Amino acid sequence: MIVVGIPSYNNVETIRKVAEIAARGIEKYFKGSGVIVNSDGGSSDGTRKAFMSADTGSVKKESFEYEGIPGKGSAMRAIFEYAKKHDADAIVFLDSDLRSVEPWWIDRLVGPIISDDSDYVTPYYTRHKYDGTITNHICYPMTSTLYGKKVRQPIGGDFGVGRRAYELYLSKPKDVWGTNVARFGIDIWMTTTVIASGLRVLQAALGAKVHDVKDPGKHLSPMFVQVVSILFSLMVEYENVWKSVDEIVNVPVVGESSNAEPEEIRVDLENLKEKAKAVKNVEFLDDKIVKLVKKYGEISQDDWIEVVQSFAVAFRDDRAEVEDMIPFYFARVASFVKETEHMSSVEAERIIEDQLRKFFEKKGDLIKRW
Repeated sequence: MIVVGIPSYNNVETIRKVAEIAARGIEKYFKGSGVIVNSDGGSSDGTRKAFMSADTGSVKKESFEYEGIPGKGSAMRAIFEYAKKHDADAIVFLDSDLRSVEPWWIDRLVGPIISDDSDYVTPYYTRHKYDGTITNHICYPMTSTLYGKKVRQPIGGDFGVGRRAYELYLSKPKDVWGTNVARFGIDIWMTTTVIASGLRVLQAALGAKVHDVKDPGKHLSPMFVQVVSILFSLMVEYENVWKSVDEIVNVPVVGESSNAEPEEIRVDLENLKEKAKAVKNVEFLDDKIVKLVKKYGEISQDDWIEVVQSFAVAFRDDRAEVEDMIPFYFARVASFVKETEHMSSVEAERIIEDQLRKFFEKKGDLIKRW
């Protein structure tokens, strides 16, 4: 049996369709042997009612409000526990705001687990060049550099999780759920924990991702703090793993990738630059970097890597707050937007890959500083 888990909070407009398409995937690819579970954070807009009104045919569905810190991680923990209680073979997690989900996503995300080719499957999307800025500029290059597995979407939102993986998560100390893992830190925690523990990982080509996108300068500050604080915490936990990794290997992609241009996303560049200029002086950073950001609201790839490495080490030593990184993140996104303004998303991907290469080239510097 598989479990399709849909965490939600005020997603009344989209969750019904996600549930109905998930049911079609279960029926077509797994002979109806599955259940769809909605783990809700106390929505006030009728999300749970919309979910339960979905036409899922013979596929069973359940909805409940999870317990714990409000956040995506708490919702997903409840689904891990549900899967274990019902002896599920695997879980497929789908974001509740998806508009591009198709029935075959279910097979792509969980098929390799059922066939015992993988323990964990990450999504491999075609995304707009300005979607996934936290992924593109820190999670993708850092995860690949540190742990040597080139996973393009380590915090993609839609995952296949096998029994070995979800039991590993549930075996961790319960106090982890009192951290930002209970919020948006869950995805980077899941991906890193699996890779660092030696479980098998694959990527699933899912085409274009269409969902409720957010402007980095207006909506993503809390998510940035939650994700990056967990990324840095995991560097401490797994330092004996990542310090010995000296290459990056490609993680196989299941299915055909797409080069289709995704939906247009507009970013308020001037707002990003103005917020970046509000950067504070940081004692462990070169003053030249701070002054350049204050003046222009932009930052080069090399200086951005210096910022990330410096904050990682200072965070370990309790000398830094991730909140103080936010203006630098805005500056990096602003620079990327300016540089890729006239590029397609496929062309802009080359800039992201070049940044990853530079992160890896400077890994030796990080190890020395660590």
